[in-house]
Amino acid sequence: MKKVVILCPTYNEKGFIADLIDSIFSLQEKVPLWELNLLIIDSHSKDGTIDIVKKLQKKYSHLYLLETEKEGLGKAYLKGFKYCEEKLNPFLIMEIDGDGQHDPNKIPEFLKEIEKGADFVVGTRYSKGGSIPKNWGLHRKVLSIGANMTIKLGFMKLGITEWTNGYRAIKFWLVKKAFNHLKNYSGYVFQVAFMDFAIKNNAVMAEIPVDFKERHSGVSKINAFQYSSQTFLYVFTHSPFIKYVLVGLSGFAVDFGISYIGIEKVKMAVWVATVISSEMAIVSNFLLNNYWSFAHKKLKGVNNFILSFLKFNLVSSGSVLIQAGGIQGLALLFGKKFWYIYKVLIIAFVIIPYSYILYNKFIWKNKS
Repeated sequence: MKKVVILCPTYNEKGFIADLIDSIFSLQEKVPLWELNLLIIDSHSKDGTIDIVKKLQKKYSHLYLLETEKEGLGKAYLKGFKYCEEKLNPFLIMEIDGDGQHDPNKIPEFLKEIEKGADFVVGTRYSKGGSIPKNWGLHRKVLSIGANMTIKLGFMKLGITEWTNGYRAIKFWLVKKAFNHLKNYSGYVFQVAFMDFAIKNNAVMAEIPVDFKERHSGVSKINAFQYSSQTFLYVFTHSPFIKYVLVGLSGFAVDFGISYIGIEKVKMAVWVATVISSEMAIVSNFLLNNYWSFAHKKLKGVNNFILSFLKFNLVSSGSVLIQAGGIQGLALLFGKKFWYIYKVLIIAFVIIPYSYILYNKFIWKNKS
């Protein structure tokens, strides 16, 4: 049997914690390949939650309690991870809320995905078969759906439907590897940071649909403003796509400036100035992307660097041809004086997505 430790952070969850504990351990017969362990990480609850857990420890030998200070969800999980490493040595950990919003009966489905080879499984509310409570207010729906859409688009990982739900199963090798990255996050953005780290480290990802329920008792601990601002800041500072766009803007400045000098001052042909300015922007973009945008998979070795630069130029030659041909064609159709408008439109809606996809596929490929 492989050991799984289910971590459940709590603070004043007296109303549901006993039902959750009983429900989890009642599943043991349904998962014969796994030994179920449950670690309650309580932040000094004032309502008697701890007393309930201690009483149930006499009934369940695999029920553990870790009392911590109230420092946020991320800190609670990190302390739980350390406890697991020092005392329990699990193959797998799971994360579950203690307020009834996560159905423990889905645990066997998470474990099946792990058995199939997944390293990280998240319960998704936003794919077929998943749901959020119908009685949620508009602000709650906007917060949840908006956060997930922002993260999906920010990281350009459109195949992942759920980033923020805290119902997860994660192999412990990944937990240990992620610890130094995660220790910087205390609030709910911890969950986004963990998924981002897992994807960048080539973890095999999987999703299962879950029905997210309204909490049974108590009040939500989420601070909407703090959560939204922390999430946006994390995506903005860690997204390769956003960094790539910013690099693209700097390349655009190089490209535009040289084009302006060539066309307006030196009076070059439009296509000649475009080819020269585009190639200078390519050199700038390659260096900035390698050392910043895609630093997590930075090119190493002189030979590999030179070969990749040649590949980069080859892939980028397509954008040069698209730009030169597009601008020249539009100049012939609508007049040369609007060349800068044509350039902006072509770069924004054609060159940026075209280049990002091909660069990831052929230059900064994921490390195996």
